[in-house]
Amino acid sequence: MKVFVLAAGLGTRLTPLTDHTPKPLIPVFNIPSLFYTFFLLKQAGIKEIICNIHHHGRAVRRFIESSDMSGLTITFSEEPVILGTGGGLKKCEKLFGDDDFILVNSDIITDIDFRALIEQHQQTGRPGTLTLFETPEAPTIGYVGVENGLVKDFRNLRSTGLVSSFIYTGAAILSPKIFRFMKAEFSGIVDTGFTGLIDNGGLSFYHHKGIWMDIGTMQNYWLANIERSAVMEDLAIPMKLALGISPHSISPDAFISSDAILSRSIIGRGCSIGRACTIRNSVLLPGVKVKHGSTINNAVVDPYSITIMENLK
Repeated sequence: MKVFVLAAGLGTRLTPLTDHTPKPLIPVFNIPSLFYTFFLLKQAGIKEIICNIHHHGRAVRRFIESSDMSGLTITFSEEPVILGTGGGLKKCEKLFGDDDFILVNSDIITDIDFRALIEQHQQTGRPGTLTLFETPEAPTIGYVGVENGLVKDFRNLRSTGLVSSFIYTGAAILSPKIFRFMKAEFSGIVDTGFTGLIDNGGLSFYHHKGIWMDIGTMQNYWLANIERSAVMEDLAIPMKLALGISPHSISPDAFISSDAILSRSIIGRGCSIGRACTIRNSVLLPGVKVKHGSTINNAVVDPYSITIMENLK
């Protein structure tokens, strides 16, 4: 089964980090976020991936091509003009043929069991299966309306009145039937493809009960790095076996002065932390230079920004 990975987004909610680095390469525990998706797919036995790119697309392509992706065949769909989640997928219609395929976002950290998802999808006989996750934050993130085991609505956009604690995780299995309802222009997949399947064959769902983190906002990005260290530690060994890399809090090539104080922080490659510095609950992206005597608390810092985004909690 082939996979379409959405990696073309502008990442506007993560600016200024994404001004210079594409969102799929923004590191979580010093591993590009996109590689967590690659890891899960490879674990599930997936071999063929189609990845759309736009914002800093060449950087994404170069980074992936220079990495050890043995066992994975990755095809890039370049979008000179961004097409959105709907148009980007529609552009690649011919690459999927007549087979069902997986759709997954590149800005999530999760442990979705894609083998179980595939099995359930095949049992339902429906043209699509969305992976949903239960959270009390559903009203803020965007709840999915469900009824009798089927997805019926998104944020009540279809005026069904259905409310739930489920959200869409960004992972799904879809039949090529979805292309009948999509547009070869900038569009969203929810109000084209998903809505089309709801009305033509039905859209089932798979209830994911494990880990799910969206790193698309600065707050969520900070939380994924600072508050979920146990999750990342659990991923270290299996990711090392699958991709040859593993999450880690301090890059081995970072320079840290012997009298610097570090607490619950992520230090990226090429970082330099001077004398008498204190870094607490913070993420330092690759290349950050911290002058001696500096104190950084509850922050995300990148090497290009004039200001530091502090007081994240």
